[in-house]
Amino acid sequence: MSTPDPSFRALYDAHFNFVWCSLRRLGVREADVLDLAQKVFLTAHLKLPEFEGRSLVTTWLFAICQRVASDYRRSARFRREVTTDAAAMDLYGGASEELAQSAESRQRAQAAEALLNKLPEPQRLVFVLFELEEMSGQDIADLLGISVGTVRSRLRLAREAFSREVKRLAVAQGTGRKEAV
Repeated sequence: MSTPDPSFRALYDAHFNFVWCSLRRLGVREADVLDLAQKVFLTAHLKLPEFEGRSLVTTWLFAICQRVASDYRRSARFRREVTTDAAAMDLYGGASEELAQSAESRQRAQAAEALLNKLPEPQRLVFVLFELEEMSGQDIADLLGISVGTVRSRLRLAREAFSREVKRLAVAQGTGRKEAV
């Protein structure tokens, strides 16, 4: 068995968390993130000699994450939901307040994820990159190969749709508050 290339090992160590978070934000279920992170890094390992450094490594990795997550969402495996989360199945009967708070926090995260997944992919990508990854409009435009004006338009549409869904969810839950997510 050969030892890993030191430059790849450094890439993996430095950017694993970024890849994991990016995949989650791109709609990959937690149960599948590790497998898909491996696919991202396998692709990165194979393409590393071609990386020219014209963009940030994180920009390059995010583009790989985007392709892997897109393939994942199209797959039948993504559409089959199987809950293995003990709190979601209520195996502990809500015995402790800490578990209840954890479950509430998890529900909010799942609701936010569901809202993101309702956005059309072009809008979701721009929203995730700008709001969650804190990339600039120009960096997003460069990454996606679109104009800054298109980035702004997609971001505006995504924000409006996200806000509309949050309000709808709040009304549906009877809270009337924007804290529903």
